Formats: sequence, structure tokens, C-alpha cells
Amino acid sequence: MRASVHSLTTVDGANLNGFLYSRGGEKAVCCLMHPREILASHYLVPELLRAGAAVWVQGSRSAGNDLRLEHELAVLDVDAGTSFLKNAGFEQIVLVGNSGGGGLYAYYAEQASLDPEAREKRTPGGRPVKLAQAPLARPDLMIFVAPHPGQGILLMNSVDPSVTDERDPLSMDQSLFPFASENGFDPKGATYAPDFVTRYRAAQRARTARIDVAAKDMIRSRMLARKLSDPSMQEKLIAGWQQIFEVPRTDADLRNWDLSLDPTDRKIGSLWGNDPFKTNMNGVGFGRVCTPESWLSTWSGLTSRASIVRCAPAIDQPTLVIRYTADACVFPADLEEIWQALGTSDKEIAVIRGTHHGQPLEPGEPSGQALAGEAIRDFLAGRLTT
Repeated sequence: MRASVHSLTTVDGANLNGFLYSRGGEKAVCCLMHPREILASHYLVPELLRAGAAVWVQGSRSAGNDLRLEHELAVLDVDAGTSFLKNAGFEQIVLVGNSGGGGLYAYYAEQASLDPEAREKRTPGGRPVKLAQAPLARPDLMIFVAPHPGQGILLMNSVDPSVTDERDPLSMDQSLFPFASENGFDPKGATYAPDFVTRYRAAQRARTARIDVAAKDMIRSRMLARKLSDPSMQEKLIAGWQQIFEVPRTDADLRNWDLSLDPTDRKIGSLWGNDPFKTNMNGVGFGRVCTPESWLSTWSGLTSRASIVRCAPAIDQPTLVIRYTADACVFPADLEEIWQALGTSDKEIAVIRGTHHGQPLEPGEPSGQALAGEAIRDFLAGRLTT
């Protein structure tokens, strides 16, 4: 295997890095990318090489720091990689979207299927984006591994709706607090009543909508100040100020604590841990710190366009979906909605025992990562250009 590192520049002038792994002579390339992380050592790299493809792993301009992550700009980052690969002579591009990479690649595939003038021209926050000027090479095959519905929907399903004041992380509507015993919580396994679940989901949506309004107001104030012909010093400060705000308590998906909701092999707890009084209150959850632009483009389940379900009807390429049976982040109902929304009739699904990252559930069990690699190789057999 040979590995090389490449520095790329997007059509709007951002710089990023990519890693190309190959054994020589491949005509097909499998791409791995996450909007927020660098996957250079991803477990699927050797599995994809064994399938007979080269493997391209790239970062985004926001890798390691999602504070300013806007998915429309991340689509341009994907374009820089696919353009490089096409210019390098690869004839077939396979997008492998793992976890949050699924929503990004689905959004890219949707935009690549459109005529340039029909592509998005602005982010949800109003920033101009040069998708019409980007080549956006159309992918040939799509693979989704443990794909959640999109960063925004993931967060909307996880925000704690009992927060009553976004400026006070300890504010509380006790009737909606998911970790109160009177609402059905038990550290050994919660049991939430159906009416509580219904109220809770509606309140999560309402909290998301309130943050949307606040984010749009922040942007509106800044844009209005920039349009003034003779601004005061205060107005100049407003025009130049980039707001950053905290989103408290973002690890409260009821399905992580009540295993009877959308049941699977998963154990009690989220990706972040099994003590919600720590994980819901600490700083490691999804979308904890945002700009108004990144909130609207990435973390709002109501305004983000990077949802697989929204983009799936435009995906007419042969598609494989992999679900891990003990995933604490992606649930069967989510994947069923994605599956039904896919525009292609040439689609397969593989259900594999493992956690969100493919680890075995018990000592001595086969690796879900290796089983996922086998499923991908079976899917690619006969479809891969060699």
C-alpha cells in the first residue's frame, strides 16, 4: 500500500488536506469524509483497499473544530477532493458516508445531481456559496455506514427541552426534565409514558425553533449595521462582531435511556457515557458551541439542508446502507426512513452486530468493522470498475 498527502484549494479559496491510499492501478476510488473530523486512520481504509479500490480520506476546512461549520461550504470541500480524484484519472467515485459523513455526502450527491444554476446559492444564514461554480463530479455509487439522519435532526432528537432559558444552563421545566424519576427515569433503565414522549418530542422541536429565531436575529442585526451609510462606533462594533453562543444540555435522546423505544441490542447510555447528569451537562456533546451561521446550516433540525432523508430522493445511484445493531446514535426507525426515501431501486441493507463504531458487543465476538468491510466488498463485487 502506498499513501500520499495532498493539499487542496476549494473554488472559494479554502485550504484542506487529503490522503490517498492505493496499491497501484486502481480505476475506482472510495471516499471517506466527515464534516467535523479527520478520518485518516478510519477502520474501513484497509477493507476498501481489499475491495480493489483506492481510498481517499480528506478533512474539511472545519476539521477538529465545528464552531463555524456550514454544510454548504463543506460540500465545496468535498468537491475539491472529487475534482482532484477526477484529474488524477480515477474513473469511478464511490462515496462512503460514515455517521455524520452520511448527511454531508447525501447533500453533495443531491447538489451534484442538479444543473449548476439550480444549486443552493446561499447558506441558511445568508452567506453566498459558490456551488454553481464548482464541478461537483457526480458519484457513481453510494455507501452509508451507521448514518444518522443529519447533524441537525440528530441534535433536535438529543436536546433537552426542559431548558427554559438558553442563557442559563441550569434553568428547568421540571415537567419535561427527562432525568426526573416522576417523568419515568431510572438509572437502570427509564420507562417513559407515551404521552410524555409525545410532549417531549414537540418541546424539542419548539426549543430548536426558538434557537433558530435567536440565530436569525443575530445575523439580521449584523447585516443591518453593515448597510448603514454613516454608522456610529457602536454600530461598527455590531457590524463586525461574530456572535458565538452556547447550546446547553444536548445529550438527552429518550431512546438512550429507555431501551423499549425503538429497541435494539444497545445498552443504556449515549455515545458520551451512561450518566446523563454528567453527559447532558458537560461540554462534549453535539453542537455545544455555535455561531448563528453554523447553527442554521448544521445543527438546526429545522433549517439544515444536510439531512439524508431530505436529500435521499435525489440519490439514484446503487446504494448500500449498513446498520449496527447496538448503535446508540442511529436507530432502526431513522434508517427505515432513510431507506424508504432513497430514490434508487438498486439498494441493499446489511444489519451487523456492533456498536456505532462497529466494535463487538461481547469479548470474543467478530468485529463489526470487519463484517462491515465484507458487506461492502460483496456490494462492490461486479459494480466496481477494475
